[in-house]
Amino acid sequence: MKKHLTALASAVVLTFVLSACGSATGTGSSADPAEDTGLGHIHGVGASGATLYVATHQGVYTPAPDGRPALVGTRKDDFMGFTVTPKGTFLASGHPAPGGDGPADLGLIESTDRGATWTTRSLAGEVDFHALDTGPDATVYGYDAADGRLRVSGDGVVWEERAALRALDIAVSPAAGAKAGATVLATTEQGVVRSTDGGRTFGAPLSPQVVAYVSWAAPDALFGADPSGTLLRSADGGASWTRVARLPGGAPQALTAVDARRILAATGDGVYESADGGRRFVRRMAVASGGDGH
Repeated sequence: MKKHLTALASAVVLTFVLSACGSATGTGSSADPAEDTGLGHIHGVGASGATLYVATHQGVYTPAPDGRPALVGTRKDDFMGFTVTPKGTFLASGHPAPGGDGPADLGLIESTDRGATWTTRSLAGEVDFHALDTGPDATVYGYDAADGRLRVSGDGVVWEERAALRALDIAVSPAAGAKAGATVLATTEQGVVRSTDGGRTFGAPLSPQVVAYVSWAAPDALFGADPSGTLLRSADGGASWTRVARLPGGAPQALTAVDARRILAATGDGVYESADGGRRFVRRMAVASGGDGH
């Protein structure tokens, strides 16, 4: 009974997160070194070498020496979906900054200079990806939040519509995909669901465990953060989960496993990094509390 109540409570929290996309940014306390940044909505975290990058409601930032957010480039767009590919290319989506030119939805945009400049790849004015990931063959997977549909592209230009579902985050298996397509996971209010045909169809939830954010570092190292801020690890692709640690700072806003040991997590008061698979975290960048990631 206790497990069912826990799952139900987590589902209620995830429902709130799913319905809160685009809500207003919160503010920090006077003791918070990020109080004058207004950065409370983090939508994605990634790394290029040793450098940390944080996609937010007001641009992409990296931590300054004092831990304060430093803007990368000049764009202060609302970067929603965000990922760094194995080749170091930044992919993102979202909305232009207030008063900016262009369509309301950015489609897929790309940076090959670590966020200094961005170019449009496709779907401008058509799609707002809230989650992005790439497969081992460089195929791009994006969750279109407006239409509630997974879209897949081999080149970032031509896209195929795949399954319709209500999800918060996606993760693509780092193992080579089967002939019919890669294994894709999506986090839903009922639990993590899996596709073994490249996102064309998804099955029932793999377990009662509700997970908000997922990141697949290695075939046997899938990491997840539940809505309350517990870091989890799965060695069997999400069928079962083991508790790793409690994330510092409260509820999660974003999660990226760079590899099986290096974990990046954004929570209510900062962006944290672990070098030991999530057992211990160090705050790399302070932010104002934003409540939820989307």
